[in-house]
Amino acid sequence: MTQTPTSATAAPTQKTNQRRVAFAAVIGTTIEWYDYFTYSTAAALVFAHLYFAPAGEGIGQMLAFATIGISFLFRPLGAFLSGHFGDRLGRRAILVVTLVTMGVATALIGLIPTYETIGVTAPILLILLRIIQGLSAGGEWGGAALLAVEHADVGKRGRAGSYPQLGVPLGMLLSSGVIALMTGVISPGEAFMEWGWRIPFLLSVVLIGVGYWVRRAVEDTPVFQEMNAETAKRKAPILVLLKKHLPLVLVAALIFAGNNASGYMTTGGFVTKYATDPVGFDQTDVLLAITFGSFVWLVSTAASGVLADRLGRVKTYVIGFIILIVTSFPLFWLIDTGNLGLLYLALGIFSIGLGLSYGPQAALYVELFPASIRFSGVAISYALGAVIGGAFAPTIAQGLLQATGTTASVSLYLLVMAGISLLAVSLVRDRKGIDLSVANEAEQSAGMWRASKR
Repeated sequence: MTQTPTSATAAPTQKTNQRRVAFAAVIGTTIEWYDYFTYSTAAALVFAHLYFAPAGEGIGQMLAFATIGISFLFRPLGAFLSGHFGDRLGRRAILVVTLVTMGVATALIGLIPTYETIGVTAPILLILLRIIQGLSAGGEWGGAALLAVEHADVGKRGRAGSYPQLGVPLGMLLSSGVIALMTGVISPGEAFMEWGWRIPFLLSVVLIGVGYWVRRAVEDTPVFQEMNAETAKRKAPILVLLKKHLPLVLVAALIFAGNNASGYMTTGGFVTKYATDPVGFDQTDVLLAITFGSFVWLVSTAASGVLADRLGRVKTYVIGFIILIVTSFPLFWLIDTGNLGLLYLALGIFSIGLGLSYGPQAALYVELFPASIRFSGVAISYALGAVIGGAFAPTIAQGLLQATGTTASVSLYLLVMAGISLLAVSLVRDRKGIDLSVANEAEQSAGMWRASKR
């Protein structure tokens, strides 16, 4: 006699699936951002010397930082492609592709010969692989955000949406920890410059296997399964998005820009470079301090997910941006003291603002866009925000420092970016609890703006 499953047996199955989804969201974005942060740190410490030496020290360093930004220019294209196919083929399939692509490109960067060995071909290969990283990153976050939030219970979307966000500080924590191990223990001094910097890139191969296995085991989201069950062909998601929701995309991008610009002060390598030269901290000490900041960012991001469910997404954002604005000048004041304890304090306090202004993003973005164009809307908004905010933040900061001779100009830049994002988030309505299903698309398309009536 066949027994039908009871609610008691179904509940554990649902909880088990949600745990798998959470792990898949975290592990994938952790790997993606480990790859990105490893590149950023290498750009700060070694690439100017190994790939751009003929340009001279100052210009070479700016070119090394510029390669970080170049990949951001290709994020929107990656977002367009992943958004289109993600809304048609599914969230999970795209996430597997972006993960493998990013990992392979990262591993290959660890194998590129230097300028001294193969000449101008070396920086060209570096830039090409960086572009591939950008295309991959353009689709990674949007897919992970949808995977987490669309699987979550209504009252826990803020917490679930913080899972892919945790991958950023976790990736930074892992990357800075591994590089600190290389510079301080395994390959200190000249050994790190000669071969040690390559090891963190090559380790990406191991991480790819883990992430691929985890993501392949997760089911696609209920919303996409509902969309996929419909027989009618939908219009191209990108065209619908740009025709009907372009202002929302631009505002959503500006919401992210302030956090991204602030985050790339540490993750983009500028603080690493500035704290070691000219301030004079030891490289390993700076990397360990950034590892500490990553841990604080991790904790504050997790806390922001809980706050987003209790206070709302917008209020949590406002708190985070206010902290970033208030700490934009003290960040460099404390670093300039040359005191290691104050370096830890600076990065710790700054990272609280980073977490609170990043954790609510997935839930806010997913709830802003209608189901049939959601992957496209979320991915493109994120990619554009990254271009506006973090793409050339380290390069801009380095240029401001060289032009003015003081970090006050850099702090002012961060303050303005956070202020713009604070204004942008005040324009949208907090829509926690809204039905995300395809059947509710009419309501999802209305009441997005704070001034609108539901």
